[in-house]
Amino acid sequence: MMALMAFPYRFCPTCGALLDPPDEDGVRQVCLACGDTYYHNAKPCAGAFVVRDGKVMLIRRGIEPYKGYWDIPGGFLAPGEHPEAGAVREVREETGLLVQLTDLVGIFVDTYGEESPEYTLNIYYRAEVVEGVPEPRTDAVEIGWFGPDELPENIAFSHARSALEAWARMEQGYQDKG
Repeated sequence: MMALMAFPYRFCPTCGALLDPPDEDGVRQVCLACGDTYYHNAKPCAGAFVVRDGKVMLIRRGIEPYKGYWDIPGGFLAPGEHPEAGAVREVREETGLLVQLTDLVGIFVDTYGEESPEYTLNIYYRAEVVEGVPEPRTDAVEIGWFGPDELPENIAFSHARSALEAWARMEQGYQDKG
């Protein structure tokens, strides 16, 4: 499968010299001066399904892309950040809640960006609130709680609908056990 994005870098991030054109598989470039290899990887993202009484918390986005759409709290990982730490951080930044992750819901592939779309790997966890009262912060303008059969139609990002369906199946399993 061909890479979606054009190569954004002409120069080496290490030494600044000209990078060789992409190799034939289109995933890496080599610096002509220092020999470092630059890999063009998918962007890792993490988020959490914060659950209370069988309902999931979603945020209404206050920024583009998908301003005004509902979304799962989450975002891009910082360099070197573990996905679990990133999911906890993103929930805190967007809602003010401190959460504890309980399960992995799944990993969902998507693309991000219009002009030069890049693949994203979206890692989602189920989480429970440890402390705090939810309030919209940073990217969020509203917070809502939705049961598996009450999910809104206007969901941001194509992968999020699949992730919500996976969460709903998982949540049904929790209710069957309880």
